[in-house]
Amino acid sequence: MLWVKAFHIVFVASWFAGLFYLPRIFVNLAMVPPDSLAERERLLLMARKLLRFMTILMVPALVLGLWLWLGYGIGGNPPADWLSLKLVGVALILGYHHLCARHLAYFESGQASHSHIWYRWFNEAPVVLMVAVVVLVVLKPF
Repeated sequence: MLWVKAFHIVFVASWFAGLFYLPRIFVNLAMVPPDSLAERERLLLMARKLLRFMTILMVPALVLGLWLWLGYGIGGNPPADWLSLKLVGVALILGYHHLCARHLAYFESGQASHSHIWYRWFNEAPVVLMVAVVVLVVLKPF
């Protein structure tokens, strides 16, 4: 089980690297002057490739997390409060991943309407979610 846990941590950390960086690309896209088509296309290409890669990393992170949950029999019936909140955190992280994909689609279609400042704040959400989930898993406060 320690191997499963180790690889779960590796895949989660790798997935989060993408969740931290993709919105930074959105900040840059929001700042691209309208006449700079080459810069826009380069940033869109980077964003598409990063989203694809982080989606691939997300799958084993979730599968290994499920394996750990089932393998350790964590939570009992009903699950512990910390685990229930952690699962809510995971659902919010998945929602954030999906939201990133939607914002990329807005940029690709030319319908993005948020400023680079908005995307700077948007970029902070995965940090808050990661801290919350790690605190719940490590401290198991309730």
